[in-house]
Amino acid sequence: MSQGFKDARILMYSHDTFGLGHIRRCMTIANHLVETFQGAHVLIISGATIAGAFDYRSRVDYVKIPSVIKLRNGDYTSMDEHINLEETLEMRQAIIRQTAESFQPDIFIVDKEPLGLRREVEDTLVYLKSRGTLLVLGLRDVMDAPHLLDAEWRRNDVMAKIDQLYDHVWVYGPPDFHDPLTGLDVPPSLRRKMTFVGFLQRKAWTSRATSLPKQRGDYILVTTGGGGDGYELVRDVVNAYQSDPSLTEKALIVLGPYMPGEQRDMLKQAAASHDCLEVIEFDNRMEDLIANARAIVAMGGYNTYCEILSFDKPALIIPRTVPRQEQLIRAMRATELGLVAMLHPDQSSDGLRLSAAIKELLLRDPPSVTAPDYRLEGLPNLSAIVQEWLEGQRTDYLSIVES
Repeated sequence: MSQGFKDARILMYSHDTFGLGHIRRCMTIANHLVETFQGAHVLIISGATIAGAFDYRSRVDYVKIPSVIKLRNGDYTSMDEHINLEETLEMRQAIIRQTAESFQPDIFIVDKEPLGLRREVEDTLVYLKSRGTLLVLGLRDVMDAPHLLDAEWRRNDVMAKIDQLYDHVWVYGPPDFHDPLTGLDVPPSLRRKMTFVGFLQRKAWTSRATSLPKQRGDYILVTTGGGGDGYELVRDVVNAYQSDPSLTEKALIVLGPYMPGEQRDMLKQAAASHDCLEVIEFDNRMEDLIANARAIVAMGGYNTYCEILSFDKPALIIPRTVPRQEQLIRAMRATELGLVAMLHPDQSSDGLRLSAAIKELLLRDPPSVTAPDYRLEGLPNLSAIVQEWLEGQRTDYLSIVES
């Protein structure tokens, strides 16, 4: 642990309109930074409805902004039906700016959305840049299909604004996995700001006595992430077990907190008739469930890959294909490299086909065997960047004081 930087302040922004990926990625980074820099403080601005359900390390806190939900067609709606979307966005923007003014961060890390949801972070970026805050954009390894991302960013001239406002762009993946801006016209000046830090390693919460699943024994973990679009995956897994009596490996299914209640009830009822299936709604320490699983069946968001690699688990990925193609692109690339096995969602509704894929998964070697060159270096790499910048700031400050 670095002994310096006792007063360092790091602000993070996670727009969180669908699923848990953004807040969980920010929490992973925040927890690592306070463990690395003694006395540093991290504050996460989040729109996740369950931001308070997670365990944060000491000196990590969060500010909850009003929630906005992303629909499957890509549109947004306010979580509170009594407040329209525009009013909600105005409140979010005001809270973000006020938080930045009060917290006065040394570093501001924005997750995935360069200008925030509907540009709600843009004026805060301009303000913080004027006072010398280090501005960092963090991008996951895969953003979306190039033509879709290009169209989305062109509407608000996002590429130019990233180049103008940000000091660093961190890509949370290795350079030989996938370039999130592939197929886009990226200015050379912006390319120079990009650093592929690597995948972000996860670890189990071993400090809690109850961290191990309750005597569940060997199981396949079926996870949908937030669960808002996870119904088809769980339905297909239940169907596979019902279609093939010889599939007897126990499966622990985590529905996710955002799965609609009607879908949740249907899946619970369908799974209740099968002795091999156990269904839970949510666990705020998914790392423990993954660490103790025999294998993973998942849709394949960014965090799931980091956990598969961190805990070295064989995995079968059945990716979502709408409204973004991110999961499909990542799954295809990971399959090429031998990291995971993949079944297209058009094929997973065939119960016998999915059952065969699950049986093959149980015979599959872990990633340390199938792709031994893939390591997880993201957290130490980004903390090294933070340390270098903070040391430079401290040196600049001391030279001013001494003069």
